[in-house]
Amino acid sequence: MSGLRYVYAVCRPFGTPLQAQLKGVAGDPPRMLSHHGLIAVVSHVPERDFAEEPLHRRLEDLDWLTETARAHQSVIDALTVVTTPLPLRMATVFRDDSGVRVMLEEREDEFRRTLDRLEGRVEWGVKVYAETEPQQSEAAPAAKPASGRDYLRQRRMRVHANEDMWQRTEEFANRLHATLSAYAEDSRMHAPQNPALSGVSGRNVLNAAYLVPRQDSEEFVELVDRTKDETHVDSAGMRVELTGPWAAYSFAGEEA
Repeated sequence: MSGLRYVYAVCRPFGTPLQAQLKGVAGDPPRMLSHHGLIAVVSHVPERDFAEEPLHRRLEDLDWLTETARAHQSVIDALTVVTTPLPLRMATVFRDDSGVRVMLEEREDEFRRTLDRLEGRVEWGVKVYAETEPQQSEAAPAAKPASGRDYLRQRRMRVHANEDMWQRTEEFANRLHATLSAYAEDSRMHAPQNPALSGVSGRNVLNAAYLVPRQDSEEFVELVDRTKDETHVDSAGMRVELTGPWAAYSFAGEEA
């Protein structure tokens, strides 16, 4: 099959085959390209979409971008089950196999160091949210203000309640991050998510990633749950979101 080479990840050789029905970007099954004891996981993609000029246009097409990101992630997820992949940036494309081999040659030392550091480790994501408004009881709806002065007073009370909630959530998020960072081998703090872009309710106070040995993942999840329970998160207007285990995007030296 002709076309450009789309590279998902770099890893060391592994003996377990990938899922037979696995499809990559543009529907092409991924394959392994070996070079000096490293493996580049690649598939073929059409030039009409992935050559430099059309790719710039395609990246502005939200539907196409979403479909491509899902296919990319499905290959990374499949690799994470059988090995420790070093994920590359989405839409990393080369002209042919020779271009991929040159990339492996030029970055061989860097790839080996990073793979050594990530071997047997996965990434867990933890987000903490504060609800933007205190929850009103259905049995006791807010009273309609009798005057402009009452309206301003109720508004000030809501603002103060939100500020108190955000402060409590930030204090909890700091404690949680300190606890998880002490357990994990490494951690990364990401910028809070913009709710207008993410579509998720609440104010994102903590957006962090943690590098954890695969065999310690169960204990890490229990640590998150135990900290939530001790703080009575659900009844305090806070929400904790745990995701993973993922390939270690945040620790790979590449943008996902």
